[in-house]
Amino acid sequence: MNNVQYVSGAINPGDCIGNAWSLVTRRFGLYIGIGLITLILIGCIPVVGSILFGPIMGGFYYLVLRDMHDEPVEFGMLFKGFEKFVPLMVAGLIQTAPSIIATVLQYTVDFARLAGGAAPGGDANFYQTPGDAALAGISLALVIVVVVLSLFGAIWSVALSFAVPLVLEHDLRVMDALLTSAKAAFSNVGGLIVLIILEALVAILGVIALCVGIFVALPVIYAANVIAYRMVFPYFDRPNIIMAPPPPDAYGNFGQGM
Repeated sequence: MNNVQYVSGAINPGDCIGNAWSLVTRRFGLYIGIGLITLILIGCIPVVGSILFGPIMGGFYYLVLRDMHDEPVEFGMLFKGFEKFVPLMVAGLIQTAPSIIATVLQYTVDFARLAGGAAPGGDANFYQTPGDAALAGISLALVIVVVVLSLFGAIWSVALSFAVPLVLEHDLRVMDALLTSAKAAFSNVGGLIVLIILEALVAILGVIALCVGIFVALPVIYAANVIAYRMVFPYFDRPNIIMAPPPPDAYGNFGQGM
């Protein structure tokens, strides 16, 4: 068991975005750099990205949590999560499991379509033979499964979104971190939903800004998630991670009421 407590209804989505923007813009070069490296490592290399998701995001949380308290930060802290590589990797893999499965199934559908299209006479009369019809049925079923998994994966990922920082900051066992994250997330589901919507708008604005803005939007989104975590878990049981409590206005109205 663990004694990590959380606050229900604690997330102020507007403050998350606003404070994240303030953090990113005051160390613009640093956050653009770590945001770009994070995107490359966990978003552009499918298998490796899934393995590195937990450790890299753990390092991002470590850096932002320090920066929130004006402690010294540097680029190398992005890899701080590698000091707890195995538990963070496991937590990250479990969090992203539905997405991984959906990706594998999607590749299966694509390969099946390529195989079917490459067969003799597979253009105008495709799906006319019993074998082709069966292949089409399997492909359709896989597409439906992929869609369902994607929706389930989004809920799953949000529910377990606090697991990585809980392992990093509180040294929780993976299962304890997952359960605590799920309880805390469902106790803050309204704030998380609004935060996700705002983050989607930030991402859209980043794409609209000649696509260059996405390199600003990504670290803002990542940092907003860190701030949301601190709102939900405003306790400092790990002095080696967070050395001092936040200033009264760190979280907007929520911080002032604590």
